Amino acid sequence: MRSFRHGLSFLIALVALAACGGGSNGVPATTSSPGHGALLENPPQLMAIVTAPSLLLELANLPDQALVALAGTALCDVAVYHLRYTTLGGAREATTASGALMVPIGTDSRCHGGRPMLLYAHGTSTDRAYNIADLQVQHNAEGIVLAAFFAAQGYIVVAPNFAGYDTSTLQYHPFLVAEQQSGDMIDALTAARRALPAASALLTTDNGRLYITGYSQGGYVAMATHRAMQAAGMPVTAAAPMSGPYALAAFVDAVFAGRVNGGAPISSTLLLTAYQRSYGNIYASPLDAFEARYASGIESLLPGLVPRSTLYAEGRLPLTALFSPLPPAPQFASFTPATSPTSFAALFAQGFGTDNLITNAYRLAYLIDAEAHPDGGWPTTTTGVAAAAPGFGFRQALARNDLRDWVPRAPVLLCGGNADPVVYWLNAELIQGYWSAQVPGATTVTVLDLDSSVVDGEPYGNVKSDFAIAKAAVQAAAVLQGASDGGAIAVMEAYHGTLVAPFCFAAVRSFFASL
Repeated sequence: MRSFRHGLSFLIALVALAACGGGSNGVPATTSSPGHGALLENPPQLMAIVTAPSLLLELANLPDQALVALAGTALCDVAVYHLRYTTLGGAREATTASGALMVPIGTDSRCHGGRPMLLYAHGTSTDRAYNIADLQVQHNAEGIVLAAFFAAQGYIVVAPNFAGYDTSTLQYHPFLVAEQQSGDMIDALTAARRALPAASALLTTDNGRLYITGYSQGGYVAMATHRAMQAAGMPVTAAAPMSGPYALAAFVDAVFAGRVNGGAPISSTLLLTAYQRSYGNIYASPLDAFEARYASGIESLLPGLVPRSTLYAEGRLPLTALFSPLPPAPQFASFTPATSPTSFAALFAQGFGTDNLITNAYRLAYLIDAEAHPDGGWPTTTTGVAAAAPGFGFRQALARNDLRDWVPRAPVLLCGGNADPVVYWLNAELIQGYWSAQVPGATTVTVLDLDSSVVDGEPYGNVKSDFAIAKAAVQAAAVLQGASDGGAIAVMEAYHGTLVAPFCFAAVRSFFASL
């Protein structure tokens, strides 16, 4: 980040104390403790001190011009630290992970003293070197947005990179392994609380209020973390998962039934290999699940250091084709690809091609198991939960990691958009339906569909209206550039990562502030 300032006069004492390795929590500067959340460095490495003006400047340099207005005026400068701590992998093996600790600082009363903590789970990354604490990295837009929307508004932000990224010693990433990823989040929180006294020189302290949020993969992880903390009796003030695959078993059933989502070759590779490393029964050989031209080396492909564009160019992954255009059996021809809903028919069709990733034999075995052991929420609602006893290893893992098995006690906001082509809105509908069935009339959960009509007097009406304006602007820009489809493709391409995300961030911040 070009405009960082690595020192502030009123922070000289803070940095001097941190450099001495002091801290009132008694954790030594380095530790080999095998316990969860044990710090590998205390104090953690200070990456930068970001001034409020420079943070807003960097936000303005990002492609999404709506971010500056949505973020609002930054109240605080932010000290960004790199945490390294102990945790467990998907197979419960000892490992390490890292993340960011963002501490608000400044003279404003909202920037020091007792402040709430925000635990954040990031979206999917294929970059093994991903480090959300390094805001100077060109493509770390998520870290910049997180700092601007929350840390600069007075939240102490904790954001793990997840095991398998950055300096982690784990050689894979346990993608959507609920037990591991929620444990990683809790371990990061533990490490951050241990590091905070030395990192802040006691100018900023934890006031005991904890908010949990995350986007996309991180939306799933945020909900899994809330569930795990509630089960363990750990206090959570509120949570706001955004655009996550909460009803994971139903979601993947829909994908295998021909409703192939955007980015499916990436997410499927991450998911299958992570579950194989965690559980060992997803396939006997990579050749069972992956076509021969992709199988060699695929278990160590993602996350990696090779850009996605290079993987596609070198033929190591297909761009869109998850499945073969040949039906795996005659009875499945009608959804090879699926054609309903019609608004997604073109998207589904892109998921089929002769350069497909998943073998027809693997898809067939999956679909036969889905017929024998149907999900309780999709395509029809019965029990509302994942299949009780699927026989296929992959569906067993999906059922194990589906989040339709608990009911939150703390307030929850679910934010997303009903036209999301990457993480389908059915995830929010199914988890909401399950919760409503378990606790009829409960008011704990608020569901915000940004793409729904504005109702007079609703608390997020302005956010929905602004989202509609941003969506229309994408359409108009595409038409001006010669798009013959009225901008539909441009909107679909921008929807999950560019359109929905910033408006959900704004809604989440408003939700937390209201509590």
